[in-house]
Amino acid sequence: MKFLVGDKVLVTSGKDKGKQGNIVRVFPKTGRVVVEGMNMYTRHIKPVGERAGEKVRKERPLPQANIAILNDENKPDRIGYSVTKAGVKTRIYKKSGKEIAVTAVSKKASKKK
Repeated sequence: MKFLVGDKVLVTSGKDKGKQGNIVRVFPKTGRVVVEGMNMYTRHIKPVGERAGEKVRKERPLPQANIAILNDENKPDRIGYSVTKAGVKTRIYKKSGKEIAVTAVSKKASKKK
């Protein structure tokens, strides 16, 4: 999967089309991502004993086909790969060819594997 936790993306289809947010969680096996504040649904929780009932709003995963990464100019772009002479594989923006900066959040998430 080309998307990483912490990438700033644009939702390209669905009820949240045109909205921007950061990726919170990635599901590589199913090809889905959770974007902060997008694709919200309401989960009703019944009252049990002393605890009162409530409505909880949560994000649902979106297919990776429904999002596009935002480049340095805040425009939708695609992700490609480039291999340096040292043999290091890096992600790049397809339109400009610039390298995508790796955030501290995505570094931390990739180490959990």
